[in-house]
Amino acid sequence: MIDLSLMKGTWVDPKRRRIRVQAGATWGDFNRATQMHGLATTGGAVSSTGVAGLTLGGGFGFLSGKCGYTIDALRSVEMITVGGEVVEASEDENAELFWGLRGGGGNFGIATSFEFDLQKIGPMVHGGMVAFPFQAAAEMLGFYRDLTADLPDELTMLAGLTHARDAAGTKLAAIVPCHCGAPDDGAAAMDQIRSFGTPAVDGLGPISYSAMNQLFDPGVPKLDLYYWKSCFLKELSAEAIGILEEQFACCPSRRTKIFVEHFHGAVLRRAPSEMAFPHRDEGYSILIITQWTDPADTDRNIAWARQTYDLLTPHSREGAYTNYMDDDETQARVRQAFGDNFPRLQKLKDQYDPANIFHRNQNIPPSAQKIR
Repeated sequence: MIDLSLMKGTWVDPKRRRIRVQAGATWGDFNRATQMHGLATTGGAVSSTGVAGLTLGGGFGFLSGKCGYTIDALRSVEMITVGGEVVEASEDENAELFWGLRGGGGNFGIATSFEFDLQKIGPMVHGGMVAFPFQAAAEMLGFYRDLTADLPDELTMLAGLTHARDAAGTKLAAIVPCHCGAPDDGAAAMDQIRSFGTPAVDGLGPISYSAMNQLFDPGVPKLDLYYWKSCFLKELSAEAIGILEEQFACCPSRRTKIFVEHFHGAVLRRAPSEMAFPHRDEGYSILIITQWTDPADTDRNIAWARQTYDLLTPHSREGAYTNYMDDDETQARVRQAFGDNFPRLQKLKDQYDPANIFHRNQNIPPSAQKIR
């Protein structure tokens, strides 16, 4: 393992709206540096998420509708090759490598710093979380689907089935929006969302962008046990909603959650071949996060996650988000994640890492290696 956690430097140029950030920085570090100047780009929804990992895999976040994926703001990457050479990758230098680093993960070398464009966003946005009783989950997910059919770029929102942080672990159905546009428009959007019904929790309103990216922090303690599964849906059909509701009703842990993320706006305005990350279709991502504390509960939690994923498979479209893939994925599944871009990525692998030294990842094997 190459530990870059001490490399946390950030350098913001507010006039050019640029940031250079080292690979050990988290999105909490990134946001602290940029929000001092009212600047931002799409980052992680948990502040402890690493800038490097999220970026190299593509990058979803609360600004996706406005700013696109994280890689859409990327301007250059410094990388150390397997032979120890320091290279800079950008549109003007090592352009093919730069194409591959925007979604291809850590397959080609050790990325040590990143340069991003920034946009004028914050320090305040409109957002937060509103949650309704779980009994209304199916109806609320249908309401969320209808809302996402016509969203402005400034409004990105996800839905979730989760548990309250009370002693009973009460099941809830939630919407988590972020509106980064004009304050009056943001307030109106929050009113539209809460109009669904009487909420059990209403945390919608003006919120700092940094706080927005810390909302989920208490729900992901470092010492918990986790297992993830995910898939893409072209549409959030009644059948898919029924599966989500029924499966969450019987989940074995009070810490487990399911997130539904929507793609629209800026993320759709790039061609699938423009970067290694090919997912530019309107639709939804389903993230199943199984989470527990007692090792004795491992098997039943993993079995539940896999069953939920299997039930959703007939309703999903081909493809996968590598940042959400678990460790037991096959190389064939990784190949599906890159779609038509995979052969081009293999050529890069042949050039920069033909011996597959960097393989402890969602691996793109060299062309000489058989895909299992």
